[in-house]
Formats: sequence, C-alpha cells, structure tokens
Amino acid sequence: MIGRITSNTMTQQSLRTLQSNLVDRERLQHQATSQRAFRTPSEDPAAAATTLGLHGEQSRVAQFSRNLSDGLAWVTTVDTALDASTDLLNRARDLVAQGANAGALSATARESIAQELETISAELLSQANTTVLGRSVFAGTSDAATAFDPVTFGFNGAAGDGVRRRISDNETVRVDFDGAQAFGAGPTSAFAMLRDIAAELRGGANIGSRLADVDARLTAFTAARGETGARQVQIERAMSQNLSVSTDLEARRVEVENVDSLEVLVRLQSAELVFQSALQVTAKSLQTNLLEFLR
Repeated sequence: MIGRITSNTMTQQSLRTLQSNLVDRERLQHQATSQRAFRTPSEDPAAAATTLGLHGEQSRVAQFSRNLSDGLAWVTTVDTALDASTDLLNRARDLVAQGANAGALSATARESIAQELETISAELLSQANTTVLGRSVFAGTSDAATAFDPVTFGFNGAAGDGVRRRISDNETVRVDFDGAQAFGAGPTSAFAMLRDIAAELRGGANIGSRLADVDARLTAFTAARGETGARQVQIERAMSQNLSVSTDLEARRVEVENVDSLEVLVRLQSAELVFQSALQVTAKSLQTNLLEFLR
C-alpha cells in the first residue's frame, strides 16, 4: 500500500535536508578557520583519545626541556667559575715562583707580590661564591647566602648528592659542584693558602715549597672542570634528544588534530554548491499549492 505524501511531509523533509546541509557546511567552515579536525571528542572519539595522549606527552617533554635549560645554566656557571679560578691560580703560581727567589727580591717587590696574592685570594673567594638566581652553585642543597664564609673560609654547603635535575624518565644529572672538593675549606682552602703565602713572603720566608700546594689545588680544579664538562655534554646530548622527541610528537599531533587546508577548502566549496542546489530544488518543489491542485 502506497502511503499518502502530503505537502507538509515534503516541506518537513526538505527542511531536514537543508538543515543537514547547513550542519555539514558549518562544520567545514569551522575546520577551515580553526585548522582543527574536530571540536568535541564525540565527533571523533579515537582521534580525541590519541590527541589527549599526545598533549600529555608534549607536556612531559616540555617539562624536561625546562629542566635541561635550568641544568645547563647551572653547569655552565660552574664551568665558567672554575675556568676563571684556574686562570687566577695559574697567575698565583707564577707569583709564588717569583717570590721563591727571595734573595733577588727587594722588600718592595715582595710586598707587591704579597698584595697581588691577597687580591687573587679575594677574587677566588668571589668565584667560589658564584650564584644562579640567588642559589650558590658550590653549596649543594644548602640555602646559605654564600658557599664560603668570607672571614673564616668555612664551607657553608650541604654534604650529599647535591642539586639534581631530571632530564628524562629514568635519568637525573647533578648540576652543582661540591665547593669544598674544588676550593678546599677553612685553613686548607685555596683562599687561606694564598693569604698564608703572602704573609710568609712578607716575613722573608722561602715560599718555594708552596708551589706543590698550589699545584695540588690546580689539579683539583682540573678534575672539577673535567667532571663538570662531562655533565654539560650529558645535558646537551639530552637536549638534542628531547628536541627530536618534541618534533616527532608535534608532527604526530598535527597529523591527528589538524586538517589539510586545501582538502577542507575543496570540501567546503562542494558543500556550498550542494546547499545552493538544494535551496533551488526545494524552492521549485514547494511552489505547488492547493489552488493549483484545484485547477
């Protein structure tokens, strides 16, 4: 049995078809303007779940990137301070070698060397108290204002594993350096050693034997720089790997979440053509009225 199709039925069906075309066109317009494949998870649950996972991975990688940048700032500061300290101590060694020839030096010359040694001691202390954002890079996890006391040369740092930064899921790296290991502490520190040598020189003592003490501290600086350099290389290698992972994640996210602009524009033009055609067909099909049936 064939059912009766009324004008109202045709009108409602035409309106539903037009509304469906409008929805498709609006969705494509949104994709073209936002460059996003979907607005809500319900539009594409699988893609939405993948996108959420990728965003989580990107957040994790971004945190590692911040840790690496901060860690690199620390180890670079440590290396710079140790480099400057090495230059200062090399200059001090030259002065000690000059002062060892006590018989050939006048009192004025000895005093000049002693004053420069004291100046180098003060500069070494300044390098040993180097900070990054208010934190001493040679004091470990201690929150002391300085790593070394400016009067007693006592070490204010905290013993232990030091300041560490997580650079991957299973890897951390120490970014500070034990100041006592590099500079010594108290009476045996590099600062106290240079002041003692200056005092001995003023007193007319032969300071030639002190060259061995200076060389021992230079050896400690060299070892410290080697260890710091290895950490810096480790961080730089991790930064390169982290950047590669970040690039891959972004490529995957774009593939899932973004749209092909050219493809969307073509589909949008097609949808617009379909909608305009539907409007014209609907307008013609709904022109029939009751008076025309009566004729």
